[in-house]
Amino acid sequence: MDAIFTRTSVRSYEEKAVEPEKIDKILRAAMAAPSAMNQRPWEFYVVTDKKALQELSKVSPYAGMVDKAPVALVLCNRRENLPVPELINVDMAIATENVLLEIEAQGLGGVMLGIAPFADRMEKIARILDLPVELEAFTIVPFGYPAKRNPQQDRYEEGRVHYVK
Repeated sequence: MDAIFTRTSVRSYEEKAVEPEKIDKILRAAMAAPSAMNQRPWEFYVVTDKKALQELSKVSPYAGMVDKAPVALVLCNRRENLPVPELINVDMAIATENVLLEIEAQGLGGVMLGIAPFADRMEKIARILDLPVELEAFTIVPFGYPAKRNPQQDRYEEGRVHYVK
């Protein structure tokens, strides 16, 4: 699982298209995520349209890099007919982590942008993507070939580990 220890947030990308087979592997990784009672609340929007990327780059003060990315994956969740709706955010976070790890494994770079639970950001995305009423935006993950790559910091903190024997 080298991707866990090499993945960093990448916010600048080469002007190079991402191959469809790599996007497919990223989507497959997302859908391989575990979810509460196998509810799989996710839906995915693969955005490559330049106008839509520009609009998405304005949904949050932290989303400016989206218009320079060749691809943005918008992870959305269904709101209805779920056995454990209280765990939607957990399910979506796990799927997002799978996306980020597979992006790294494919030699690409990306970053997760916080959308939910900010209603204004979620509503902007709903308008841009014309989401059906039963879906709501969870996060945006812009990605592509990294223009530069920084080494990952070792974040292990022994003081946060507690053994119960």
